[in-house]
Amino acid sequence: MQIKEKSSILFLLGRQFFRVMFSLLYRWEINGIENIPKYGGAIIAPNHVSFFDPPLTGAAMKRPLYFMAKKELFDIPIFGKIIKQTNAFPVKRGIQDISTMKYVFSLLRNEHLLLMFPEGTRSKSGVLGKAKSGIGMIACNAQVPLIPVKIENTNKMIKFKQIKIKYGQPIYPPKEFSKKDYVNLSQEVLDAIIKM
Repeated sequence: MQIKEKSSILFLLGRQFFRVMFSLLYRWEINGIENIPKYGGAIIAPNHVSFFDPPLTGAAMKRPLYFMAKKELFDIPIFGKIIKQTNAFPVKRGIQDISTMKYVFSLLRNEHLLLMFPEGTRSKSGVLGKAKSGIGMIACNAQVPLIPVKIENTNKMIKFKQIKIKYGQPIYPPKEFSKKDYVNLSQEVLDAIIKM
């Protein structure tokens, strides 16, 4: 997969649309935006309770954000073509997807921002799940910081509750690490989210 140097028109329009929507309908409150690095690769790591979490996280930021989406979404006519233009890229769930991992590391090596969830999947209950090793493994091997992000009330959008998003202080991976550090690092991100 080739990395786009510039965001597409659709990405920019979509981001502006979500900014207006979250601002007007949900009175969004953004804190800690200064914690996002101005340059260099990093992993943006929010909790995950709603399908709106990726566009919310990206809309609040100035820098473009790349994110994984399950491969099945790209097979949906029209919708699949649209999400390709929003910096999403496919991942095959349940197997070791080597081509996607190569793309992930090339994104970070080329100093882009990557969205990943420490829990690995959406929590329908809204309660933080268990830390998964994936985000820690990528951060350690790419040697990029993790930015914990706390998102509140995206699971209550139908009630028009105020949405809050807070970007925490960067968490840096150890220079020397083993596989056990992968889950530990991911858990450190979840612990930071809990404390926000």
